[in-house]
Amino acid sequence: MKKVFTFFAALLTATALFAQTAEEIVARMDEVTDQFEAEGFSMIMDMKIPIVGTFSTTMYTLGDKYKASITIMGKELITWSDGKTDWVYDASKNVITITNATSSDAKDSMNTLNGITDGYDVKLKKETADAWHIQCTKSKTNTNKDDPKKMDLVVAKSTYLPISHTATIDGVKIVLHDFAKGVTEEEVTFDPSRYPTAEIKDEREN
Repeated sequence: MKKVFTFFAALLTATALFAQTAEEIVARMDEVTDQFEAEGFSMIMDMKIPIVGTFSTTMYTLGDKYKASITIMGKELITWSDGKTDWVYDASKNVITITNATSSDAKDSMNTLNGITDGYDVKLKKETADAWHIQCTKSKTNTNKDDPKKMDLVVAKSTYLPISHTATIDGVKIVLHDFAKGVTEEEVTFDPSRYPTAEIKDEREN
């Protein structure tokens, strides 16, 4: 019987050694997502807007380039950017509009994972066989009024990749999910040959 208790005690000790705090999990996730900068990554962003409904945007980024595809009220828009030029394809009109890159909103959305918990106190809310569920509460020292008060972060145990990130901003619920590492140059580069019948409107300023 003593051997049984000794083995049980040793097992508990070993388990404790592998136990991780929310801070340690997030730190390891940051290490993994740092690789996104070189290899690129993709994700889906769902926005649930009261009365209007839910819209999904699929995003890809690699270096300074990104591609975002969204369907709003049955209207499909695809945007490509290389940091200097934006190309927007309106499928309903079959028109491609070219402009100087004026907004980094889509790119900023892709950078959401960089320091995702900065300014937040993190707590391990729940643990399953496959994932850690972490609650992020805005720190008292965080004076950024645009930061949501709370966020929910789910991290995969097998890869330390985020599974989902949920926050509500100004009544709009935003869920980032389906993160995947690795994007090809072709996936983020605008190719006019794919839209041979589209009208081109070049509105770039010299």
